[in-house]
Amino acid sequence: MRMSGGVEWALHCCVVLTASKEPVPAATLAQLHDVSGSYLAKQLQALSRAGLIHSAQGKSGGYVLTRAAESITVLDVVQAVDGPAPAFVCTEIRQRGPLAAPAAACTAPCPIARAMGAAEEAWRQALATVTIADLARDVTADYGPEVMPGIQAWLTGSRKTA
Repeated sequence: MRMSGGVEWALHCCVVLTASKEPVPAATLAQLHDVSGSYLAKQLQALSRAGLIHSAQGKSGGYVLTRAAESITVLDVVQAVDGPAPAFVCTEIRQRGPLAAPAAACTAPCPIARAMGAAEEAWRQALATVTIADLARDVTADYGPEVMPGIQAWLTGSRKTA
């Protein structure tokens, strides 16, 4: 299954938002991740349209998660950024060419479509079991207990200098 690069940025932003007690401006998230603000804005808009983050306006404005990180899955983020459409779409190749099967003989999905459908379902189920809170815990486990507080301190400091 192929995902856009925007999914990675969106997931990183969601994890970072778990470290902040205050809304985080898009420009701050872009600076933290060393990515174009306009590129990141597209991912943040997709997350906002999906109801996963909310934009707070004003001087202390920015983005916040709309609900607990434990209730936002990786699949939620993937679908927000890349959409819910399946990765594989059967085009009924078996009904084409000189040995084409008649449509009446193609009432059930072919073995290829079944295999791809099963793989997609397993992939989606796996992504649905991992939450943003799980990712934040894994960041802490991989990089140490000071990493998330360090992100929070950097976010707070960058807001004061902005």
